[in-house]
Amino acid sequence: MFIDYARIKVKSGNGGNGCVSFRREKFVAKGGPDGGDGGKGGDVIAVGNENINTLITYRFHKLFQATRGQHGQGNNKTGANGEKKYLEFPLGTEIYDITEGKYEKIGEILKHKQEMILAKGGNGGRGNTRFKSATNKAPRYAKPGGNSEQLELELVLKLMADVGLVGFPNAGKSTLLSTVSDAHPKIADYKFTTLAPTLGVVLVSDYESFVMADIPGIIEGAHDGKGLGDQFLRHIQRTKTLLFLIDVNSNEPFNDYQILKKELHLYDPYLDKKPHLIVLSKMDIVPQEDKEDLLEILKNEFETKLHENIFSISSVSGENLVQMKRQLLEMIKKFDEEIK
Repeated sequence: MFIDYARIKVKSGNGGNGCVSFRREKFVAKGGPDGGDGGKGGDVIAVGNENINTLITYRFHKLFQATRGQHGQGNNKTGANGEKKYLEFPLGTEIYDITEGKYEKIGEILKHKQEMILAKGGNGGRGNTRFKSATNKAPRYAKPGGNSEQLELELVLKLMADVGLVGFPNAGKSTLLSTVSDAHPKIADYKFTTLAPTLGVVLVSDYESFVMADIPGIIEGAHDGKGLGDQFLRHIQRTKTLLFLIDVNSNEPFNDYQILKKELHLYDPYLDKKPHLIVLSKMDIVPQEDKEDLLEILKNEFETKLHENIFSISSVSGENLVQMKRQLLEMIKKFDEEIK
């Protein structure tokens, strides 16, 4: 099950108390202080894991705790530190502190094995040995351990992919992803077949590949949550390139593209400025004798009105898929070069 949102509570460990103790040795009537320090409480730590892509672990388990530090003991024995609690998150997870009505971004997990402390364990208290001085040779007090931290967190997963597929329901996005990658999304001839984002690795050559993300279809009003659009659009925020997939059999392909661009802009003004490729899908359905005229009309419309180029493909026949993959790879490389 794909889960991209969760709320959890985390609690670090308390620090162990310092110890009040005095040496007790044979023939030593009044031994000096020998109380050890308490151990530090365990931290709660987020760690990135590139091998998971869902927050399902945090859907049903809501409280994650580290252990407390052990108390100090006599003979200057320091208490053991509490065990740290590691929480593994998929790459692209944003973490927000929502404790007591706050909404503050703590950070985001973007790299494999990246670590981030979510809640710090309490410091261990100092034993009475620490307080010995020339004027106080037998201190009878020690410091208690520090308190733990407890936070309520909101977890939001935004998938990390090179290419984000954008289109209306039943535009052929899942079919395209299953054809050009190793992904196996559900495919059927009705709208909203895809109900969760899907990732696939697209091979361009033996040594070149990129990751493509298929999100559920966007409809007009998606930026306001219509059709659950606001839950899905965030998954293309981290993509380097967008692939707008337009059904060539639509009554108004040009208008479809404008609606998609508008929804992206209203959700995030930066989204419609990303590098993109406009692709007409399902060309295998168009009668051969009509293809050339139809493409010429649509290309002129996109170029004249928007100065945009379009590309035509068929996921069924394989028409222009190799060229499309190569063009997307070049766009990704250009993006990577520009941000260096």
